[in-house]
Amino acid sequence: MKVQPQADLSKGLAATLTLNNNVKIPIVGLGTYGLEAEETTAQTVAQALQLGYRHLDTASIYNNEVGVGKGIAQSGIPREAIFITTKVWNTEQGYSGTLAAFEKSLNRLNIDFVDLYLIHWPKPEHTKDTWRAMEELYHAKKIRALGVSNFTEKHLAGLLEADAAIIPTVNQVEQHPQFPQLELKNFCEKHNIYLAGWAPLIRGKVFEMDVLKTIATRYKKTPAQIALRWQIQQNIITIPKTSNLQRLKENSDLFDFTLTSEDFENITSLRGNRVWQHPDEIDF
Repeated sequence: MKVQPQADLSKGLAATLTLNNNVKIPIVGLGTYGLEAEETTAQTVAQALQLGYRHLDTASIYNNEVGVGKGIAQSGIPREAIFITTKVWNTEQGYSGTLAAFEKSLNRLNIDFVDLYLIHWPKPEHTKDTWRAMEELYHAKKIRALGVSNFTEKHLAGLLEADAAIIPTVNQVEQHPQFPQLELKNFCEKHNIYLAGWAPLIRGKVFEMDVLKTIATRYKKTPAQIALRWQIQQNIITIPKTSNLQRLKENSDLFDFTLTSEDFENITSLRGNRVWQHPDEIDF
């Protein structure tokens, strides 16, 4: 098993992980789920990029790719300096559907290539054909890295056994102190796949958790900063979402402290529920 090197967190927002195809991904990004108003999305993206963020996460189902594209244009940051992730939605999956969905995302974002393209949720009956289309786009250099989202060990094993020529680089899943996904992380590491964590702030619940509040007081940080630091110390890509400028700043201020082993383990030992049911439990 290849050991995944630790990100150099001393580089701040410039800290990256090297994916299994040697593409570098910033370990901290801006999640855009829930940002639908075009101008709000554009303003938030532009502000984030001007603050130093270089990783943007969106999806076709978010209905905000146009706003993300406008924010990139407004920011003045060169496209080549920005890492853009988007995703193919469930109803778009399959070979021809994925090719068509990708071109629509590209047009809405107003860009020539995507840095990371993900299968948004597992649809096992379509996975092989969806992945075949994604591999084709990868070889055409329209995508720099391929990945999946919300895949369990079972779904990943199914993809790997379906003659996938390209191993996923990232599995973006719900991951936070209440749901640390330790078994899945170990499985992904064995295949040199990085985890990315969505809902890292548990939809705001981190501010109510006594353990996080106590630790935050000790480090003179916010509970959100503690939760995000806990993620990146594990080499987990984090994509917190906010449209608030102050929170954008706070969510990037993670690099001037290190959680002790004791604090790290206390956070990892927290347990609770998902914030979203998995497709194994509901029908998409």
